[in-house]
Amino acid sequence: MRNIICLLFIGFLCCNNKDVEREVFRDYTKYHQEALAYSIKNKFNQDYYYLVDLSVHSGKNRFFIYDFKTNKIVDKNIVTHGSCDQFQENPDKWEKVVFSDKENSHCSSKGKYKIGKRDYSSWGINVKYWLHGLEPSNKSAEKRVVVLHSWDAVKNEEIYPKYSPLSWGCPAVSNEFMKKLDVQLQKSNKPVLLWIIE
Repeated sequence: MRNIICLLFIGFLCCNNKDVEREVFRDYTKYHQEALAYSIKNKFNQDYYYLVDLSVHSGKNRFFIYDFKTNKIVDKNIVTHGSCDQFQENPDKWEKVVFSDKENSHCSSKGKYKIGKRDYSSWGINVKYWLHGLEPSNKSAEKRVVVLHSWDAVKNEEIYPKYSPLSWGCPAVSNEFMKKLDVQLQKSNKPVLLWIIE
């Protein structure tokens, strides 16, 4: 009896420990379904797409590679968001993403993007991919030079509760993760969809 009481007490302490954060998993099913339908309709790559959920803390994995064939997220990593502080005060820029498609705003922009041409970057592994906004919320991406690239300052593993550095609107990833994306993108014969949500 004493052993049972001890076990219950330990279980109570563990369940009520405020320092232990429970991982909450968002259901992305509707995004995956819409992404596949969009990819089929627009002749995009139908093997996989990239989903970036900027509602997730920047110190956690929030860039997801989703495999349409296995219906699974097959890889994930940290990604930056824009500081969005050029035309307005943004004291919460580390904690909460503010979106805009205005030129020189340094903001992130929501919506679907076509990943375009591979090009030279002065950042990270010196590779970038042009992003072409496909919706009114991100139509100025190319003009704003919002591109997919890596950055030495971005870690390759979760750093929560610390935050990732802020970008000027680009989804920047770690060098190691960019190497994986670069291999994958170079093999694709069709455009790949990148979708930024919150």
